[in-house]
Amino acid sequence: MGRFLPANHDAGDANTIGGYRAVHARPAAFEGKDGASYTVELVADEVRDPRGRIGAYLLFVRWRMGDPVASGHLETDYIAFGESEADALASLGATLLNDVKRALDELITQADTPARPWYDVMRDS
Repeated sequence: MGRFLPANHDAGDANTIGGYRAVHARPAAFEGKDGASYTVELVADEVRDPRGRIGAYLLFVRWRMGDPVASGHLETDYIAFGESEADALASLGATLLNDVKRALDELITQADTPARPWYDVMRDS
């Protein structure tokens, strides 16, 4: 299931979210203030504005305890922008790990209701 790859500290700054992925060849993982485990992915989308910019944001995937099954997600607003997807992701990738963890905990705090899988929410509709 798991694999060990030695860190390549020449690949980047492991104190940033983009550098961590480059150095360790895997996404960073955090324990949220809710006690759940989260991995984080850097995502870029076209922003609907007159300049046609590309915006980048953090997508946190929550993992169910004991099983390697995703049980939900949280995402930030656009944090970084660029003229291309690569530019936007590079800008977002320079975010310090401490700031990423802070963003995760803020999203958890802002959640209106306890986190539930999407299929439970759909049953309520």
